[in-house]
Amino acid sequence: MLSIYQSLLAFTVGVLTESAFVDGKEVVKTVYSCTHPNYDVHVFSKDPLVIYISDFITTEESQHVQASTKDLFSRSAVADESGNRGNRETRTSQSASVPHDEVVACIQKRALSFQGFDTPATHLEPLQLVQYGQGQNYHLHTDWFTSSTQTTAALGGNRQTSFFVYVKAENVTGGGTNFPMLDAPSNEKWCEFVDCDEPWETGVTFRPRVGSAVFWQNLKRDGTGDERTIHAGLPVVSGKKVGMNIWTREWPLNEEFRGIHDDL
Repeated sequence: MLSIYQSLLAFTVGVLTESAFVDGKEVVKTVYSCTHPNYDVHVFSKDPLVIYISDFITTEESQHVQASTKDLFSRSAVADESGNRGNRETRTSQSASVPHDEVVACIQKRALSFQGFDTPATHLEPLQLVQYGQGQNYHLHTDWFTSSTQTTAALGGNRQTSFFVYVKAENVTGGGTNFPMLDAPSNEKWCEFVDCDEPWETGVTFRPRVGSAVFWQNLKRDGTGDERTIHAGLPVVSGKKVGMNIWTREWPLNEEFRGIHDDL
C-alpha cells in the first residue's frame, strides 16, 4: 500500500442534466457525475495510523445512502470466536448493506484513492450502514478478526483498514466513537473533533459530525491485529445516529461476497 500522504485526492458528487426530444417534447433527465468534495485531513495518530477526515461525503451522498437502505435495516449481528453470527447485547444497533449504484461506486473510489493507488477495488467489502437510536451502542471491539473462519482467502483475509463515516446525527447527544487505548490530544484545536470533556484516562472519543469520517489501519506491518484499534460506539443519549462502515481486506474477496461491479 502506498503512503496515505502520497495519495490524498479531493473531489464533489455532482448531478448533471441532459435533455432530449421525445415525440416533439423536451424531456430532461438527470445524469449522475462522480466528483469529490475538498475534504480536510487531520492526522490524529501515526502509530497506529488514525486520521480524522472532515467533509468526506457530501449532503447529497448522505441522503442517497439513507434513502436506498430505508427498508433494509435489521438487528446488527456479531461474529463470535467460532465465526458464528448472531444478535448479542454487546451490539444493539440496526444495520443494512448499501445497494450498489453510481453514488456508492463514487464513495468507494474515494475510499480507495485515499488509501493508495495500488489498493484494488476487489479488496472492498460492500458498504454497511448502521443506525443507533436512544440507548443503543456497540461495546468495545476490533474490526479485525481473531477467528480463522472470518479471514479465509475467499473472504479476503483480515480487515486491513476501516472508515467509519458519520452519515446522520440528528439532535444527537452521546454516540461518539471511543478509542480507549489512544492518548488524549494535548492541542485544544482537536476539541472541534474530539470530546475534550471526557476524562483523559478513557482515551479518545471522536464526535459524530455529519459528513466526516474516522480512518484507521487495523493491522500491524506483520499482518497481526493491532489491539490499540479497539473501539466502541458509545450509547446515544438522545437523537439518532447513522454511520457507514467502509472496510478493506488484505486480499480480493470472492465474487459472491463482494458482488461484481464494472464501475470501479
